[in-house]
Amino acid sequence: MRPRLWRTALLNLLAWSIVLAVAFPLIWMVLTSIKPQSELFHIPPSILPQSVTFEHYRQLLEETPFLKYFANSVLLACSTTILVVAVGTLGAFSLVRFRYPGRDRMALLVLATYLLPSVVLIIPLYLLMVWIGVANSLFSLVIAYTTFSLPYALWLLRSFMAGIPADLESAALVDGASRLGAFVDVILPQALPGIISTTLFTFILAWNEYLYALVLVNTDEARPLTTGVMNMLVTSFNIEWSLLMAAAVLMSLPLIVIFAFLQSYLTRGFGAGGVKG
Repeated sequence: MRPRLWRTALLNLLAWSIVLAVAFPLIWMVLTSIKPQSELFHIPPSILPQSVTFEHYRQLLEETPFLKYFANSVLLACSTTILVVAVGTLGAFSLVRFRYPGRDRMALLVLATYLLPSVVLIIPLYLLMVWIGVANSLFSLVIAYTTFSLPYALWLLRSFMAGIPADLESAALVDGASRLGAFVDVILPQALPGIISTTLFTFILAWNEYLYALVLVNTDEARPLTTGVMNMLVTSFNIEWSLLMAAAVLMSLPLIVIFAFLQSYLTRGFGAGGVKG
């Protein structure tokens, strides 16, 4: 019994050491955001602040366009998520339930599109946005984010809907429900875990994406948080570390809250992505 206790204690110690190593940058970020400016460059550095101040948060919210960037990111992430989930749900249902020529090839094409690195699409997408006249706008970012979020959403939701018995839908049709009614009343509730996990994935991707926002948007009015904060606080001559850490904390809060409440759906969705449909 004693060797087993020692082994359990060592495994727990190892696990918590890994967790602490992974979480340490986040802890340092939070502690740095509440340190006075005079403590940031102490040698040797101190982990805990000698005095706590929230001046950096006040300055960030009142003296910078952080709230405008925050609103842009919320609008961008929500619009992308709604579009991807709506199209992905209908598209996945089509790939699973309807029979038409090229259906299986289309599913493989969707997977191949997801495997394609998104960076190779930047120049074609930028030229397309300029051609249709929506460059330097949040709408251009919604289109761009949809191009590499939708293939994953289709493949994930296809796996979920392939696991829903067709007999449930057939029974609803026999009872007098329309195809749309059966889809809404039977298919959607069964596929809810997949829809929620797809929603989380898309929202997180749109909230954190940096490269497309940097290339496709060059106006301050349409910048999201990722590029707006970097453009505002990081220059060639100076980095506002205290404000940058405060901004990072505020940027992380929505994702932390969402993930804390819905993480079970996210992990369930990742696991379902490997189910053969």
